Amino acid sequence: MALTETGGSFTRGNLFRHISVMSFTSSIGLMAIFAVDLIDILFISMLGREELAAAAGYASTVMFFASAVNIGLSIAAGALVAQAEGREDRAAARDYASTTAVIAIGVGLILPLLALPFIDDILGLVGAKGAMLDMAASYLWIILPTTFVSGLSMVAVAVLRAYGDARGAMYPALLGAAVNLVMDPILIFSLSMGLEGAALATVVARVATMVLALSLAMSRYNAFSKPHFGCVLRDCGGAIKIAVPAVLATVATPVGAAIVTREMAKYGADAVAGMAVINRLIPVVFSVVLALSGAIGPIFGQNFGAGRLDRVQETFFDGLKFLALYVIAMSALLFVFRAPIADLFNATGEMRTLLYLYLGPLALASFFNGTIFVANASFNNLGHPGYSTSVNWARNTLGIWPFAIAFGMIWGAQGVLLGQAVGGVVFAALATWLSLRVIEAPCKDPLLGHYACPDHRMQIVMNRCNRS
Repeated sequence: MALTETGGSFTRGNLFRHISVMSFTSSIGLMAIFAVDLIDILFISMLGREELAAAAGYASTVMFFASAVNIGLSIAAGALVAQAEGREDRAAARDYASTTAVIAIGVGLILPLLALPFIDDILGLVGAKGAMLDMAASYLWIILPTTFVSGLSMVAVAVLRAYGDARGAMYPALLGAAVNLVMDPILIFSLSMGLEGAALATVVARVATMVLALSLAMSRYNAFSKPHFGCVLRDCGGAIKIAVPAVLATVATPVGAAIVTREMAKYGADAVAGMAVINRLIPVVFSVVLALSGAIGPIFGQNFGAGRLDRVQETFFDGLKFLALYVIAMSALLFVFRAPIADLFNATGEMRTLLYLYLGPLALASFFNGTIFVANASFNNLGHPGYSTSVNWARNTLGIWPFAIAFGMIWGAQGVLLGQAVGGVVFAALATWLSLRVIEAPCKDPLLGHYACPDHRMQIVMNRCNRS
């Protein structure tokens, strides 16, 4: 699906096919990352010291916030480059890519400088103590300085997706996962480096991912230009306007997970264990759903940039069709294999009941979470990123807590799971309504009614930077 210099691959052709290819290739990269994370923990647990795995967990909690910033910047890069590509304005696309890359490097260097001097205090806030705190701190002293490497690779991958290069965007993640998989046993066991070895393996994998992502972006599309101060200054506001809401939206997800875990804890260890297994099944089984937001975003962006609002609307509905078919197929498989899956985790009692409930009808509720992902992609790429923040936070607070409590009072632990699903239905409906209003008139605020942005073609003419 590589592009010619004229670009705009998503502005023509079958949209359902574009969505399918982008989603499946994106999910393969995600699956590789999830698998390596799981193997990482497995290798660390094989050292026979429970505190090592706990330390890695505390470190991952802190790393999540740095990753959230990089994810936000990558969403900004993808949206801006895709819109420019839809307008067939490669010069603007290069400028946007370069600006977000400069921001990613700057933020990736500043964050560790701010965090590392206070890393013990930060880890203390998430519950780390004693030897576990010391080990987690050592891990982060190795990992956090490479935040800019991770950020640059995420931006480059987002740029590849924005150009419609589904396979090219997949390869860096696969390479990073392979490098991590090879380096982990060498550094952890052969060189007896333990947790520090796992951290170094991740650093090497990050560098490999960044090198390949940048190489593909430059060799195939000449995707980055030499940064000019005027261009960076011009585009910085637009990138931050998308990135900040995207970061806040990303942070909402673990808040929702924490609320569910807290409510489940009222019903005993079996209930918490059942929820933990479900939370580990979802990223693997429904990786395509999780990848959908990043995959469909460039399709929205290119068609919006080209002024093809008819195709933008068609993308939204085709995205929901694709989502429905995938969720129904996977839910059917989970239902057929619910007994072997429960046996695999030695599930009994309440834990088995919860697994059967999820592996039966409730897996279908992933459709509604996916609908919110599609809507968020439309908000981020059509100039209303603040809506993705509002919808995500509302879904992960108001869409979970009152429903989980109310249904839990009636049906116990199963009610918590049901309440979470019902809340998803409510906020998926709200997100769909809001998204369709945005698609109908992207430069008009659907809630307040006033015009929120100038015509995108006029904006490019008015804000052209000086390339002298």
